[in-house]
Amino acid sequence: MPERPLSGQDVLERLRGGLIVSCQANPGSPLRDPYIISRLALAAEQGGAAGLRVQGFGDVQAVRAVTGLPIIGLTKTDRDDTEVYITPTAAEAVRLAELGAEIVALDATQRPRPEPLAEMFAAVHATGARVMADISTLEEAESALEAGADIVGTTMSGYTPYSRQLETPDWALMDELCAAGLPFVAEGRLNTPAEAAQALERGASFVVVGSAITRPDVVTRWFAEALRG
Repeated sequence: MPERPLSGQDVLERLRGGLIVSCQANPGSPLRDPYIISRLALAAEQGGAAGLRVQGFGDVQAVRAVTGLPIIGLTKTDRDDTEVYITPTAAEAVRLAELGAEIVALDATQRPRPEPLAEMFAAVHATGARVMADISTLEEAESALEAGADIVGTTMSGYTPYSRQLETPDWALMDELCAAGLPFVAEGRLNTPAEAAQALERGASFVVVGSAITRPDVVTRWFAEALRG
């Protein structure tokens, strides 16, 4: 297993200005296999990725076994008691860190949740890992950082009913976060190199790109729908 990179705040500094590639495949995708995800991760590393965002215990373990790049780990768990499904419990968050994720991402929206955010953040920090709080509004970002998150991500913009519903990146949210002096990651609907560069110009610490790089089914659909008019 490759050695993990620098831990704690040093990981966030290492990622600053870089591209994090989200290597995920939904259930039903022909890419839905930990070995394939690990190959996607290696391809991303070869292309110059500074880090990786990986979903699920098996995938995190498989990717950690082949690369020393920083991993942002998360789970996606459907529960009957909450709409929150990105790493909804401390137990999942801690397990991700134990498997090698230097940063754990979790939903930090204002929706009802099974466990308090502050307790989840503390559990992650006790492992030595950092917390990336996925938010959809400026208010959620402020609350998450006050509760102990290390950095916030624009990941959930458009996925909560009260956030902006856009087909483009949420540039306004990025501008709000930058104006407030809050550390943030740009993620969500960043589909071109120009958009990724623009996110950095708007103050993002680093940028996460997924579908445009690692989901050929989605990219194929973009082209096919364009040709159908």
